[in-house]
Amino acid sequence: MQMFAKPAAVEVAAIDWTEKRYLIVDDFVGIRQLLRETLRNIGAKHFDQAASGGEAMIMLGKTQYDVVLCDYNLGEGKNGQQVLEECRIRNLLTPSSVWLMVSAEKSVESVMGAAEHQPDAYIIKPITEGVLLTRLNRAWQKKQIFAEIDQAFMEKDYLRAARLCDEQIAVNKLHEVDLLRMKATLLLKAGEPEKARKVYERVLDEREYNWARTGLAKIRMNNGDHETARQMFQGVIGENRFYIDAYDQLANAYQLMGKLEEACDVLEKAAKLSPNSVTRQRNLGNMALKLGNIPLAERAFRKCIQIGEYSVLKTVDAYFGLARVCGQKNDPKEALQVLTIAQREFTGEMVQLRSKITEGLVYHESGDYRRARKSGDELEEMLNDDPERPDTPTCMEMATLLFAVGVKDAPVELLCYVIRNNHDNMVLLEEVQGIFDKARMSEEGAELIQSSRKEAADMMNKGVLLWKTGKLSEAVDWMRTAREALPNNMRILFNSAQILISFMQKNGFSQPLMDEANGVLMHVDRIAPGQQRFAQLIEQLAMLMPSRHAHDEAEGNNEDEDEAEADTEE
Repeated sequence: MQMFAKPAAVEVAAIDWTEKRYLIVDDFVGIRQLLRETLRNIGAKHFDQAASGGEAMIMLGKTQYDVVLCDYNLGEGKNGQQVLEECRIRNLLTPSSVWLMVSAEKSVESVMGAAEHQPDAYIIKPITEGVLLTRLNRAWQKKQIFAEIDQAFMEKDYLRAARLCDEQIAVNKLHEVDLLRMKATLLLKAGEPEKARKVYERVLDEREYNWARTGLAKIRMNNGDHETARQMFQGVIGENRFYIDAYDQLANAYQLMGKLEEACDVLEKAAKLSPNSVTRQRNLGNMALKLGNIPLAERAFRKCIQIGEYSVLKTVDAYFGLARVCGQKNDPKEALQVLTIAQREFTGEMVQLRSKITEGLVYHESGDYRRARKSGDELEEMLNDDPERPDTPTCMEMATLLFAVGVKDAPVELLCYVIRNNHDNMVLLEEVQGIFDKARMSEEGAELIQSSRKEAADMMNKGVLLWKTGKLSEAVDWMRTAREALPNNMRILFNSAQILISFMQKNGFSQPLMDEANGVLMHVDRIAPGQQRFAQLIEQLAMLMPSRHAHDEAEGNNEDEDEAEADTEE
């Protein structure tokens, strides 16, 4: 008997569309009226209408809609893909909301671009009442099954969401495959690759789903088996050349294998198939720039700027990349114009800092060493005025420029800061060593890497030792100091959250400490999503909530605080 066999008969409850709220988004008033009348015929009464993407965003920010029917092409401004993209990122849709993308557009790039942001259906015009009702019913029924799972997903409680998948599988065999797919995704996000692997293998034993093969290949890749993963991703593409995720993952595999040219070729193919992804065009531009393929980098960055104009994912990185391209083309005039636009379009001290770094690199690459040195001097002043250090890539880029223009102390300090924040990231430490090598500081750099790594490990171990010896208050205070000194060190961040949780397990729930621990974990998830300890600590935090704690004590499932683990280093 097949595991995923469809039940002989499925009872489907009638859906009452009368009291649900609808948003119709189309730039043609006639189409909006037509869709409204079609919805009236199935009993709908509560409508809002938007004539543009911008107008739709205002309405979506104010009202929670049950159903959104959105055209793909909306004239000037955001298109339907960008409206959906922003709604996903800003969490403007409830887990049970249904999004139908409606369009006369049949081109592969439009359909695939929209599909990457996962509308509940993509309907080609003209739309009949029968087609609309069928797609609405199907999407709505599925959304109700996933509503509680999606809510846990939005709350980043991935392990609870995975358990909810199991509960739904027990009673909804019709959607078992979709629920298993979601469960595997959740387990990967929770840092449980072995459990996800078993789900994928269970599915593949029954049928060769490309999503399951791609998921299994991701796990192989993350386990270091890059060649096997590469073959699996290529096999998926061979069967379905439009499976975009397999291209992105294949590029990642090639990068991990050190085959940057092959990775760039794959990204270029993916960008041709689905060219309207801001993120993919940015990645392609950065890869091409690293390889010195200036024409490809220029095309990718210009495309990224064009499609990002109305996107929530609009990125200053594309402007900085294009400026670097112009510098390498010996066109500093356009490079500086691009940087001026970047500073006008984006605000903040970080943009000003990165603009100054890029300006210096442009001058240096175009041979204007006097102006490059001037930019370096200004950067030194900025570093002296602000003790807070930027993110790792910016620090490394700044150090590269400062070394190039003859400065030594400031870039050494920056790279030591990078090392202390990433003291167990060997791939990154090799890149840091490469910067020292280029500055003719190979031996000194190696010694600095060793001493900075020890400094970070000692700081982390002191907090853990205080915790293990029962000095919880001192441990909490010390880890706050450690976080302030090394705000992006993953091991310190995780141990800090664990110690805060242990303090509450022993001394009782505290909302300020709960907020502090949650803030630490959300910072971790921003800088390095998909960590196993993240999901485990989120679960422990959830158990501390008064309502959840009372429930679990009644069930006899309260966590034992002795099971908590700290992360020390010799």
